Amino acid sequence: MRIPTSIDAIGDNTIDLDAVDLVDPRTYSEGDPHPVWAEMRRREPVRWHPVGSDLGFWSVTTYEHGSWVLRDHETFTSQRGTLLNLLGKDDPAGGQQMAATDPPRHTRMREPLQRALTIKSVERSGDQIRAQVRRLLDPAKSGEPFDLAQAVTRLPMAVTGMLMGLPEEDWPRLTQLTLMSIAPDDPEFNEGADTQTALQRAHRELFAYFAEIVRARQKNPGGDDLISLLLTIDVEGRTMGLGEVLANCYSLLLGANVTTPYVPTAALDAVIGTPMLHEVLESANTGTILTTVEEALRWASPANHFMRHAVRDVDLGGRQVRSGDAVVVWLGSANRDETAFEDPFTFNPKRKPNRHIAFGVGGHYCVGHTVARVTLRALFDEIVSTFADLDRAGEVEHLSSNFVAGIKHMPVIAKVRG
Repeated sequence: MRIPTSIDAIGDNTIDLDAVDLVDPRTYSEGDPHPVWAEMRRREPVRWHPVGSDLGFWSVTTYEHGSWVLRDHETFTSQRGTLLNLLGKDDPAGGQQMAATDPPRHTRMREPLQRALTIKSVERSGDQIRAQVRRLLDPAKSGEPFDLAQAVTRLPMAVTGMLMGLPEEDWPRLTQLTLMSIAPDDPEFNEGADTQTALQRAHRELFAYFAEIVRARQKNPGGDDLISLLLTIDVEGRTMGLGEVLANCYSLLLGANVTTPYVPTAALDAVIGTPMLHEVLESANTGTILTTVEEALRWASPANHFMRHAVRDVDLGGRQVRSGDAVVVWLGSANRDETAFEDPFTFNPKRKPNRHIAFGVGGHYCVGHTVARVTLRALFDEIVSTFADLDRAGEVEHLSSNFVAGIKHMPVIAKVRG
C-alpha cells in the first residue's frame, strides 16, 4: 500500500490500517507514516500489529500512552530488547548495555556518564564543535548545489569521536558502520548485503574496533574520554567487564548518530519554500534559536520507535496487554499528538511549552541529550548566522529504516549573508 503523503487524508477512513506494515522500512523511505499514525490515534491508539504468522506487537501512537510505557520500567522492561529488529528474541546485551537495562542497575551505570555529560562539561568542547560545524558547512558557501543531509551525517561522529577519544582517520568508516547498523535495508549503506548480513557485519566490525580501543585504554588508564570513564564505572561492587564496556561503546555511538544529523534537515525540509524559512533563519536575531532547536527535535523525532515488553498483564488504552507482549511506542506519532500539542502539524519555532519526547522519557531519557542539544544549537546558530536564504536543488531522499526517521540526501543552494 502506498501511504498517503498528505495530512489531508486524515479522518476520512480511507486508510486501511490492516494493510499498513510499520515494520517495513519502505513505509518511511517511500511514504509518510503520519497520516497512518493519526488514524491510529483516532481509531485505535493501542493496536495489535501482527508480524508474520506467529509474532506481533502492540503499536502505541499517543503521547499519554507512549510516555507511560517508556516511563514505567516496573511494568514495561527494556531488558528483552528496545528495537523491532529484536522482536521475537531476547537482546544479548540485556542487563549489560544501559539502553537494555532497567533501574536500579541502569541508574548505577548511567550516573557517572550523566555527570560527565553535563551541559557545562560539554560546552567546554563548544569551540571544537563549532569548528567541526563550520568545516562541514563551508562548501555550501560556494553557491553551488550542496547536499546538506550528507554533510551533517558526518557531524555526530566528529563530536562523539572527539568525546570518546577516537582517531579522526577512523571517523568516516565508523559513520558508515553506524549507518549500516541503523539502516541495514538501505542499499546505500548495506554494502550489497541482505539485511541480516549487513547488520551482523556492522556489529562484528564495530565491536572488534572497540575491543582494540578498549584494550589500549586498559594499558594506559586515567584518560578523560568517555571510554576511559566506562572502564572505571562501578556496578554492584565491580567494574564492568569487557562485553559490557563494548556494548555501551556501541550504544553511545549509535545514540549520537541516530539523533543529531536528522533534526536540522527535517526542520529545514518543512520550511524551505515557505515564509517560515526566514523566521527560522532570523532566529538568532529574534532570540528564538533555543525554541527552534526544540521544535526541530519534536518535528523530526529521529528515533522512530522504542520497544518494551510487558512484565505483567496490564490494561493499556483499553487493550489487554499480556505479560511478555512486545509494546512499541512510535515517538513521531506521540510528538504530533493533537491532545498534547496545539496545531502539531505546523512547525512553530516559538512553540512553548514543548514537552516533546524525542529523547524518550523517564529513566531511559537519552544520556547524551546535552551533547545533542549543544551540537544542534551550534549547527543551527552557524546556519542562521551564515546563510540568508536556502533553496531546493534536488529531490529529498529518506533513509530506509524503521528505527531512524531521517533524510539522507537534501540538495540545497545557499545564499550567504552579505
